Amino acid sequence: MLQLAMIDYAKITVTAGSGGRGKVGWRQDKFVRKGGPDGGNGGDGGSVYLTVDKNLNTLKNFQFQKKFTADSGQMGGKNRRTGRNAVDLEIKVPPGTVVKMEGSDPSIDLIGTGQKILVAQGGHGGRGNWAFRSPTLTTPKFADPGEAGETKTLALELKLLADIGLIGLPNAGKSTLLSVLTKATPKIADYPFTTLEPNLGVFRSGMTRCDLVIADIPGLIEGASRGKGLGIEFLRHAERCRVLVHLLDATSKTIKADYQQVRNELGQYSPKLLEKPEIIILNKIDLLPVGKIPRFPKALAISAATHKNLDQFKRALAKIL
Repeated sequence: MLQLAMIDYAKITVTAGSGGRGKVGWRQDKFVRKGGPDGGNGGDGGSVYLTVDKNLNTLKNFQFQKKFTADSGQMGGKNRRTGRNAVDLEIKVPPGTVVKMEGSDPSIDLIGTGQKILVAQGGHGGRGNWAFRSPTLTTPKFADPGEAGETKTLALELKLLADIGLIGLPNAGKSTLLSVLTKATPKIADYPFTTLEPNLGVFRSGMTRCDLVIADIPGLIEGASRGKGLGIEFLRHAERCRVLVHLLDATSKTIKADYQQVRNELGQYSPKLLEKPEIIILNKIDLLPVGKIPRFPKALAISAATHKNLDQFKRALAKIL
């Protein structure tokens, strides 16, 4: 059985750095062989942050690396010197990443570029023996070991941020349409499941007030809402799209059933998806004889391959957005 995977979910473990050990030290100089305590405090351990990077659009970086550890603080020094604090560890994630910390509620939504959240706090440095001196304890011979950094298990789920989501059965022509509307270069071939992960492109047109992000979302099969095929690994991306563009293969003998199959899967995953604005496209009309284009309610007939009627589609996008 063909196994397809899209890297938009990851489970990782992050560990912040421990604080540096406090120093047990004694003052020594030319005239004092062994003076009082002068051991310094340890430095703080590095904390772990998640930071949004607009140049990322997948969680595939976490496919092979699932454990991240920040550096520990430096041990305290002589002459009451505090050890260096460790540098914080920043882990980059794409916009639209939803973070769920194990044993914590609710989840955190990372949307804005540069947004940064603390996920594991570094440990405080241990106190050196200088910090323990007192009138009744003039020569403390001990120091703190330093506080351990936090360890957290994080579930990361990516929900793409796009204005327009291209949906449809496999091989309906979504990738071709994306490539002609934008400068994106998705893998295109005449067989199902060419697209195994979402492709993003930016649509620039004088017909719209601003640039629009289009997501070519991998094709659906029956049972996707229950995890078959690319399953819910694709469906979650449709949740954030403002408009769904439903592509149908005009050469199919079962166009109505094709349309209903996709709608059924959307509804079973989340009824709210059925409430989103929708543009229906009959694609591949260039493969049909003149006058043999099937009729479908409210559908625009186009050819992404030859660009036929693309301007009508662009106007429909501008109007609905």
